[in-house]
Amino acid sequence: MIDPSSDAAELIAHLETLRSGENVAGMARFGIVTDRAIGISNPDIRAVARLAKKDHVRAMQLWRSHIREARLLALYTAEPKRLTTEEARNWADDFNSWEIVDCAADLFVEARLDELISDFAADEREFIRRTAFAMIVGAAVHLKKEPDATILAWLPLIEAHAGDPRNFVRKAVNWALRSIGKRNLACHAPALALARALAERPDKTARWIGKDAVRELAGEKLLARLG
Repeated sequence: MIDPSSDAAELIAHLETLRSGENVAGMARFGIVTDRAIGISNPDIRAVARLAKKDHVRAMQLWRSHIREARLLALYTAEPKRLTTEEARNWADDFNSWEIVDCAADLFVEARLDELISDFAADEREFIRRTAFAMIVGAAVHLKKEPDATILAWLPLIEAHAGDPRNFVRKAVNWALRSIGKRNLACHAPALALARALAERPDKTARWIGKDAVRELAGEKLLARLG
């Protein structure tokens, strides 16, 4: 039985009992890296995390297993208040799958490691750069009490990297722009203005990001909700 006293080895052994080759094949179709995957859905991993509770030292041990599900469990059971910048950087060095990145980004935002956003954006590695923009999404959505100026200060990063054609980066840049624009009316206008500017760029990646964001941010339903 899994409980807060379970150590990393016991949790990994439990995860192994849930192995599903069929699920692994399904994950691969969604672009998830599966070479070290057991085949457990994220909701099922969260259920294990709820039983295991937070344990920062154990989370570090789970991460070092290199098993997809154990790493997700590490992210769900790490303690945000104890997560250091150095630990976050070390984890980021291992990023190789978009779903790990997006889950980690939420943890990094909760840990208030915002200073990593510009560093991650400057990193040429695809998944680390994606982390920066996934963190912007998390901040725009979850840090509701944060001044809008903090969120808007990341628009230049979006503009600077809108020409990165790599799939997992361009989608995250687009996601970040749309998320800022949907935060509230104060953020909507600057985000929509940038989206329109990008839509006119000669670069096809920036143009796609801009046009897609304009399509959502200029919609009547969104304007009605923000208004």
